[in-house]
Amino acid sequence: MVILTLNCGSSSAKYQVYDWEAGDILAVGIVEKVTLGGSFITHKVKGREEVTFNQDCPTHTDAVDLIIKTLTGREHGVISDMGTIGAVGHRVLHGGDKFTKSVIVNDEAMAAFNEVKDLGPLHNPANIMGIEAARKVLPKVPHCAVMDTAWHQTMPPESFLYAVPYEWYEKYSVRRYGFHGTSFLYTAKRAAVLLGKDPFQTNLIICHLGNGSSINAVKNGCSFDTSMGITPLEGLVMGTRSGDADMAMPFYMMRKTGMGAAEMENVLNKKSGLLGITGKYADRRDIQKAKLEGDKRALLAQDMEAHRVKKYIGAYQAVLGRVDALVFTAGVGEFAWFMREKILAGLEGIGVVYDPRKNEMSHTRSTETIISKAESKLPIYIIPTDEELVMTEDAYALMAGNYDIHTKFTYSFQSKGYVNKGRASALKDELAKNPELEEIIAVPK
Repeated sequence: MVILTLNCGSSSAKYQVYDWEAGDILAVGIVEKVTLGGSFITHKVKGREEVTFNQDCPTHTDAVDLIIKTLTGREHGVISDMGTIGAVGHRVLHGGDKFTKSVIVNDEAMAAFNEVKDLGPLHNPANIMGIEAARKVLPKVPHCAVMDTAWHQTMPPESFLYAVPYEWYEKYSVRRYGFHGTSFLYTAKRAAVLLGKDPFQTNLIICHLGNGSSINAVKNGCSFDTSMGITPLEGLVMGTRSGDADMAMPFYMMRKTGMGAAEMENVLNKKSGLLGITGKYADRRDIQKAKLEGDKRALLAQDMEAHRVKKYIGAYQAVLGRVDALVFTAGVGEFAWFMREKILAGLEGIGVVYDPRKNEMSHTRSTETIISKAESKLPIYIIPTDEELVMTEDAYALMAGNYDIHTKFTYSFQSKGYVNKGRASALKDELAKNPELEEIIAVPK
């Protein structure tokens, strides 16, 4: 049996095919420029070269149909027919406060997603379109929704409420929801394994740093506070999002420039953050290159991003009291050693001491690493996230009828002996080229 996971954006459809019995990934890929014209699919099968070919996909239904045809086709396929697909897991950005865990998709769930789509206007409509398209193409297969917001439903009111009229919360669901929950769930469980602790006696600060970034304070294995808010705009300085700002500033600029609400929302979400500061770049690699070439605004963007992360780390240490580990994950957290360096420098006062050499060595998705010095009061882990695996296991368990909220459910990756076969194979190749990498591999206690 295979589990298909889909993550549909406004103009894309990412996918992964997982062989449940073998415990291994068969294929991954993405269809890009959906609805825009000039669509193409990039498809990678285990053990084969990546392939790309063009096919117009005017709708998400066409994109999902292309994915299925590619997966079952003679030339690039990995499954014999659609009957081998046991379940489909879908990423949904915003579930509001209606969902505390993943669910089987039915008409009631779809109605709930539509009710809260205004809370996630940049993502939820595409997520919904993707689910509807996949249900048309695969009508007899169970479809499961995995919400980014579900993990954060354990936050207490003092964390999730805003100091605005309380009736806004009662009537319009205005509150902090938080995102990147699937990533935080995976990394929190893996950090507990590395620490050799009961996950529900573990306190963590997890930095999910990518184009979209957020930080999570995890108390006794559950989300206690997080930097993103009612939408993914709040919190850290991100690729194109402003993060925290004076709420009166947009009104001031609207009066000054004549911008309307929709235009302002677009600026804060798509033209701000690192792109807004540099005027050119949202990708940290481009910013690092520009900084090394003497671009002062690139340096400023890095300093602003690191400063904001530092503030949250300090704040979350204060609200948690005891912290067992600091964790970095996602694309920037896993690979951008130069950003980790800026974030970690000067944190000795709160007991966080990193090793510069080990930090520079850690830029891999094949293994978990530790970059703290022996005298550090808490370990600093780099844990490559695996949101697709969480989605896969949730989908399988929902189909099998034994799934529950994470406090009552155990994932395969919570085992001390858990091995990701694909990553283990890649690590073997990396170690052959760079034996020193073994020095920083994090070993479960």
